[in-house]
Amino acid sequence: MPTVSQHVAIALSRHIDQVFGLMGNGNAYFLDSILRDTEATFTAVRHEAGAVVAADAHYRASGRIAAATTTYGAGFTNTLTALAEAAQARIPLVLIVGDEPTSGPRPWDVDQIALASAVGVRTYTVGRLDAAATTIIAIEHALAYRLPVVLAIPYDVPTLEAGEVPGTPPLRLPQPQAPAPFTQAAIARVAETLAQAERPLLIAGRGAHLAGAGPALGALADATGAVTSSSALGRGIFPDERFDLGVTGGFGAPGAMELIQEADVAIVFGASLNPFTMRFGELFAPGTRVVQVDIAPAATHPRVGDYLQGDARLVAEALTAALDGARPSGWRDTVDIAALRTQDPGEPELADGRLDPRLAAARIAELLPEDRIVVSDGGHFIAWANMFWPVASPTRMIMVGTAYQSIGLGFPSVAGAAQADPDATIVLTTGDGGGLMALSDLETAVRTAGGRGLCVVWNDGAYGAEVNLYGLKGLAEDPMLIPDVDFAALGSAVGAEGVVVRRLEDLDRLAEWASRPAGERPFLVLDLRISRSVIAPYQREVIRVNS
Repeated sequence: MPTVSQHVAIALSRHIDQVFGLMGNGNAYFLDSILRDTEATFTAVRHEAGAVVAADAHYRASGRIAAATTTYGAGFTNTLTALAEAAQARIPLVLIVGDEPTSGPRPWDVDQIALASAVGVRTYTVGRLDAAATTIIAIEHALAYRLPVVLAIPYDVPTLEAGEVPGTPPLRLPQPQAPAPFTQAAIARVAETLAQAERPLLIAGRGAHLAGAGPALGALADATGAVTSSSALGRGIFPDERFDLGVTGGFGAPGAMELIQEADVAIVFGASLNPFTMRFGELFAPGTRVVQVDIAPAATHPRVGDYLQGDARLVAEALTAALDGARPSGWRDTVDIAALRTQDPGEPELADGRLDPRLAAARIAELLPEDRIVVSDGGHFIAWANMFWPVASPTRMIMVGTAYQSIGLGFPSVAGAAQADPDATIVLTTGDGGGLMALSDLETAVRTAGGRGLCVVWNDGAYGAEVNLYGLKGLAEDPMLIPDVDFAALGSAVGAEGVVVRRLEDLDRLAEWASRPAGERPFLVLDLRISRSVIAPYQREVIRVNS
């Protein structure tokens, strides 16, 4: 007779085919059923936080929901930072965990429901009679609200007989939010403004990508003659890169940001306009009319003058239709976009004798395989990949940690991205601080990506963000510094090839690696010994605001 664990595993596998995690007392029977009774793929990680991170990265890279699993107690509490990141970033995933028995908590149990709730995550607890149905409800909730959920299995429940596994109906998910009647009138007014605009600008973020708005935004850009740009999480969404300025905000090129100041009308689709995207309030000129399109109840930034609530794709299509053959502005045809996207290339020699990260980033960009997915940990170094490494679409730049301002989630992100796209090259960009924090899953990254995997460690011997902010304020630097760590040797210890990069010529090894088929090469760890004297432009904006 099937057990509760089998009900959960089989119901889960009807909608989820990737599970990441560690086995423990609380999830042993569930994992046994996943492996024996379903066709879902299980990928082992080495730290519980890595299970959630991998499931998170899998969704960001593929748009397909994944699951994580850990045991109860310490196994569950180890996931909380990663759960908070997923909740802040609005990433749907299901975390299957053990929990205290139905008879009550044991001395080592904690209130897991309260802990999950504290980081914005709902818990569903399965029982003997409702395990399959509760599992489907949890998946449906995660997808409908774009949030992680916890599916808890009490310790005394997994092996209980539960009868035959019932059939499950199709998931019921929300349809794209059509503009309300009063919004239709506002769309007509905004379309009239666009038709009269001399220097229109379109900006899109991750919300526009999730809405599948890329083609519609391309059509609107053509109809208006608009220059385009994106948030860091919306990179590559516009189909015509000839008129695209790249990333908006602190990662943007200086010339591109100057051009944005010239826009008379800016329409923002599916971007929250956070402080980094807005350059802490200085993105737009005072006279720019800013319109935001989103499904949130209201505008998310005080700079917004007009708010259109609705699905980004549907609103973009409605705006294009409302233009009714209006002549494009022609502004974008007068601008040298390629020149404006040029970043500061850096210096060949610095006083401390270490590499300029800008110079290294530009050279790496020339050598990286084009089929890459870039996964990024958090830290000061996030600028270099975002400034210098182009990506083909929003699913190809994954930044796990930035929503919650955390570091140390990089290495397990590789596993999720590698399972999401088995043909892509997975490129991890991480700092030495975050890399050390996530070191338990270095082995996971090497094992899951193999020759498709590459890690770039920006090794400056410090927690760069803290040095650049608090060190400059005169605070004691000892807590901000990290003794020299040989990441190349650490990579070699778990089966990767490690290369210490002190000069640009050392990156020739990356060129050789990229020229070989993935099946004939190892995972590559590039230990870049960079200078901490170079402060990223976005960090300078942070310093300005906090000084």
